[in-house]
Amino acid sequence: MRKFNAIVTALLLVCFVLHGVLGALQMIGGSSILLTSILGFATLFCVLIHVVIGIKLTVDTLKIQKKTKAGYFKENRLFWARRISGFAFLFFIVSHMTAFSTRVDGGFVLRPFGADKLILQICLVLCIAIHVISNAKPMLISFGIKSLKERSFDILLVLSVLLLFMGAGFFVYFLYWRIV
Repeated sequence: MRKFNAIVTALLLVCFVLHGVLGALQMIGGSSILLTSILGFATLFCVLIHVVIGIKLTVDTLKIQKKTKAGYFKENRLFWARRISGFAFLFFIVSHMTAFSTRVDGGFVLRPFGADKLILQICLVLCIAIHVISNAKPMLISFGIKSLKERSFDILLVLSVLLLFMGAGFFVYFLYWRIV
């Protein structure tokens, strides 16, 4: 189950990065809405599979903790940070899906993008950063990569630049709504 989750997570990461970069390009005026939407739904599908697996693994862990009467909460803080950031991420996904457009008379209409939506989208990016960074090591280990010291800076730099670009896309889109 964990290996399958790692594969789903890798696919999820690829879909997310493509969706995020194309979405940021779209918000600053240069990408296909259809391709961005398709990647968004592919990302959502992978997220749902990942959530179901994560819930099952969490329930299994809680059962073992109850059976052994040894919670070790302090020692398992990173485990719980991963779970909490994952569930917080679900809230932000819903806010993301409802932030941009709505259907009116059979067509899509852009919703005003105010400061409240900007804050929620920036929180989405931050939540993703926390969740991905805290889960990178276990995912790499599940693929048999035991040491990533020589590449960890490169991975964090690329991820940081991508997330910054996505956050900047939201900010530019917010500014667009202020001007229009």
